[in-house]
Amino acid sequence: MAGRTVRNRRTPSRAARAALAATCATLVLAACGSTKDTAASGGGGGGDGTGKVGVILPLLTSPFWQSYNDYVPKMAKSEDVDALKTVNSNSDPSQQITDINNQLNQGVKGLVVAPLDSAAIAAGLDQAERKGVPVVAVDVAPDKGKVVMVVRADNVAYGEKACEYLGKQVGSGKVVQIMGDLASVNGRDRSEAFRSCVKKNYPKLKVLEIPAKWESDTAASKLDTLLNANPDIKGIYMQAGGVYLAPTLQTLKSKGMLKKAGETGHITIVSNDGIPQEFDAIRKGQIDATVSQPADAYAKYGMYYIKAAMQGKKFEPGPTDHDSEIVKLPSGILEDQLPAPLVTKDNVDDPKLWGNTVK
Repeated sequence: MAGRTVRNRRTPSRAARAALAATCATLVLAACGSTKDTAASGGGGGGDGTGKVGVILPLLTSPFWQSYNDYVPKMAKSEDVDALKTVNSNSDPSQQITDINNQLNQGVKGLVVAPLDSAAIAAGLDQAERKGVPVVAVDVAPDKGKVVMVVRADNVAYGEKACEYLGKQVGSGKVVQIMGDLASVNGRDRSEAFRSCVKKNYPKLKVLEIPAKWESDTAASKLDTLLNANPDIKGIYMQAGGVYLAPTLQTLKSKGMLKKAGETGHITIVSNDGIPQEFDAIRKGQIDATVSQPADAYAKYGMYYIKAAMQGKKFEPGPTDHDSEIVKLPSGILEDQLPAPLVTKDNVDDPKLWGNTVK
């Protein structure tokens, strides 16, 4: 999730959103960020939104993506999208390009893709553009290529929230960030945001890094080696609880370093994803916090935007009607940045969190 970093604009205050929304309402032809039809301008083709839609997953070894996969048919039905059975690219960027071409050859009229590699996905996007098939990207923004919308939470904020939490809880000492794949913009955004925030706001923290490529075995092996050399670790930031939670807890337990929150020697751990397993770990005191990445909203708005694109609708930067912000990335691509709340022991039982709605 390496290469050029795509930086997201910071989300404006509620007051600024309200002012912008009011401005949108006064402009008859303006297309602000609302996902309502009145805010969408006419787009290429002006179709009726019918036709098969292909949905391509990056992997299914993570509980997060398993949950997203379960949400897809439900959200497709609610948004009146005729979605084909999902295709799993199995963590292989080359396979993902093949999967896109296979779907295009089946005559799909739209694609919803969660890219594995921000650069490599361009080949598949080019194929779709040549065939006039719109694409919505979920979770990862491509470095280049045409997509009608990226449905994604603010990954810079993920790294910053983890930094702020560890900075306040730990204060000083060594902390580890177990990074995602730096071929993905997600891995880059989270890593650089965490690193920069620590340097600026918590200079007494020393950051040790594990590049783990979203691979659980890699995370476990490298964490084991790092802990042998640094048994005085005070905090850990896991960039993906879906793949790093189990190996991290197992590694700490094997070394007698898994202490509950409040106990002497407890290592403060903050994660990303918002899966049920993380919530259980928070309740048990094994980890302290996670940022809830909205698997349900990823599926819902992936289906919403592909339907809109197949109808020829377009969108512009601005506030939406679902508490998010559409921003224009430096590449010119639009991204709907969905809310991703920090979850701690104080709000882990909130029934509105998607991780509390799945079994």
